[in-house]
Amino acid sequence: MKIKYLCSILVLFLLIIFTTGCAAPNIQITRIFYDGLVPRVEADEYVEITNLGDQSQDLAGWILIDASEGYPLFTFPPYILAPGKSIRVYTNEYHPEWGGFSFEYGRAIWSNTEPDVAVLYDNRDKEVSRKSY
Repeated sequence: MKIKYLCSILVLFLLIIFTTGCAAPNIQITRIFYDGLVPRVEADEYVEITNLGDQSQDLAGWILIDASEGYPLFTFPPYILAPGKSIRVYTNEYHPEWGGFSFEYGRAIWSNTEPDVAVLYDNRDKEVSRKSY
């Protein structure tokens, strides 16, 4: 009886250990600013990505892409996104206060006339978030 009881406690303990902290990250595309103010090239367009979870997430190797066109593609360098924080990937500008990320693309990415779709993939090529406008 004691062995059965101890085994039950051990199983419960292992379940708690292996399920805590194993939750999928909650990283989401929260905004697409698609109608930039910079004439013609709209370098100030951006995609905002937010960590809605309660754990930090390393974005190294994650990919952001305009799925409607299949390009351009932005691959994140090592970067830890803290819970509740947001970053932006700009079309062709750098804003260190938003992470300093840019597609370095010389013309507008996000269409002003037809909705585009931004997709975020993790470093295992699993789709994490998708947003259109």
